[in-house]
Amino acid sequence: MRGPERGDSMTPTLTALLCLGLSVSPRSRVQAGTLPKPMLWAEPGSVIPWRDPVTLWCQGTLGAEKYHLHKEGSTQLWDRQKPLKSENKAKFPIKYMTERDAGRYYCRYLNSTDWSELSDPLELVVQGFYSKPSLSALPSPVVTSGGNVTLQCYSWEGFDRFILTKEEKHRFSWTLDSQSHLRGRYRALFPVGPVNPSHRWTFKCYGCYRDRSQVWSPPSDALELLVSGVSQKPSLLTQQGPIVVFGESLTLQCHSDVGYDRFVLIKEGGHDLPQNLVLQPQAGLSQANFSLDTVSSSHGGQYRCYGGHNLSSEWSAPSDPVDILVAEWLPDRPSLSVQPNNTVDSGENVTLLCQSQSPTDTFLLSKEGTANPPVRLRSELRAQQYQAEFSMCPVTSAHGGTYSCYRSQGSNPYLLSHPSESLELLVSGLKWYQIILIGVSVVLVLLLSLLLFLFLRHQRQSKDRMSTDAAMKDPQPEKVIELDPRNGNDEVTQGVSSTQVNHSRSRLRQGMATCPSSLSGGLLDMKDKQAEEDRQMDSQAAASDAPQDVTYAQLNHLTPRQDTTTPPSSSSEEPPDEPSMYAALAVHQPRDGPGPHTPESMNLEPKQK
Repeated sequence: MRGPERGDSMTPTLTALLCLGLSVSPRSRVQAGTLPKPMLWAEPGSVIPWRDPVTLWCQGTLGAEKYHLHKEGSTQLWDRQKPLKSENKAKFPIKYMTERDAGRYYCRYLNSTDWSELSDPLELVVQGFYSKPSLSALPSPVVTSGGNVTLQCYSWEGFDRFILTKEEKHRFSWTLDSQSHLRGRYRALFPVGPVNPSHRWTFKCYGCYRDRSQVWSPPSDALELLVSGVSQKPSLLTQQGPIVVFGESLTLQCHSDVGYDRFVLIKEGGHDLPQNLVLQPQAGLSQANFSLDTVSSSHGGQYRCYGGHNLSSEWSAPSDPVDILVAEWLPDRPSLSVQPNNTVDSGENVTLLCQSQSPTDTFLLSKEGTANPPVRLRSELRAQQYQAEFSMCPVTSAHGGTYSCYRSQGSNPYLLSHPSESLELLVSGLKWYQIILIGVSVVLVLLLSLLLFLFLRHQRQSKDRMSTDAAMKDPQPEKVIELDPRNGNDEVTQGVSSTQVNHSRSRLRQGMATCPSSLSGGLLDMKDKQAEEDRQMDSQAAASDAPQDVTYAQLNHLTPRQDTTTPPSSSSEEPPDEPSMYAALAVHQPRDGPGPHTPESMNLEPKQK
């Protein structure tokens, strides 16, 4: 065998051929880089179900004489084909895909006397062996735009690896080693994100073993991430009610007055169910029915639905949740009783007692003929009996009906026992004496309210009247004290003082008006000025918060005269006005004195001879 013609070292192409178990004969000239590298692909894809057909295509250049297909690890040529007529490619069909066909493939072509270099490898996988894994989204398959999510692929099979694929035109895949999880379960966690509504986010996962990496398990159920939006939420309901019997059929209906093209149903903690086509029973309405076939324990849980449009990957806001409870799963039927009696009058207090001897976490009370979810109460252990008391205080005609109770355990609160025996509660209406009693009670309440209102009004009016009377009450009679010291006829009168006490400002002003005023102009000005000051002080005293006593003093000064030089005036003449002066004295008395505080006015007037 001749060595390589170009250089002393092996070319990469020759090295690859030797790894594939191929030999280079003296007539085979390998000229790396002379011919373009061929391209190898598989139709309908590189992951093929067991015993399904697949076709491998190798494309080279025009003028190629033949194509060879090589499988990694095989010492013999896997297949050879001539190019299609007037084509630059050849096909290598595999009629039935088996685990023998799984592996890594290369191809090359011969043009005249030169071979091309090897194509890039193609990994052909057969799937359908072992048991299929499960795929779920943590915490939920509903993701807001721009958010992240973790996809969990898990199985009870002891796979060494898990493979996550994104279902698109060009398939993408990620491989992770498995990890032991709970009770011998194996899983791998794939972080995904950020998620946006620009395209679909649909995934599947597979399991395989390390020594047979091209032999995969069947795919998990497809999981589509829902990019939720803010469009109007649909409504979700079930015609059977929230409690369904194990083994029966169940249909959930999602509907909206928005013209959605598709709906999807999501179970909390699980993956999305197949999407259903939308029915439009009326213009502007859209709905879809999700049939769950035969009800099993896996159907118990909380459900929501979403609406979407075909031209967008964004979904609506979620519907309100609907709980599906699967009855007749747990053994031991509880008992239901009523206290005091199953026939009661409206307004009485009634208690329904649900009991069981088996360990119970929660009791549920359900009323027939209503779509409302059952009432839940935690059980209590009393006298070796698990029980819960459902009180109705007071009962009305709306409480009448037929009741049943169930029990559930904490491991799965959506799986219930068989129902108790039905109990009918009869609630009679009000009797004639009850109606009269209620009417009398209402009248008494109204009368008491009216009397209270009149009493409060009377008290307020009395307080207002007392305040007005105190303001308008007459002052006490004035007290006048006259001081009249006199001298002889020829003696000069030194001064006369007269004190006059006035208890109201009106009498004070009246006394001032009667005072003598026929004096010289200078003294008259002093009097006017003093009177103005008196008025200002009067205003200040009225505005003061604390009551105080004020004493006014008027001092009249008489001019001395002699009888010898001045003849006596006639009786008809009025005595001339004498000059007078006023002084205001504020006297404060303690509030706990014997009587009310009254202002006093002291007036000193001269006495005529």
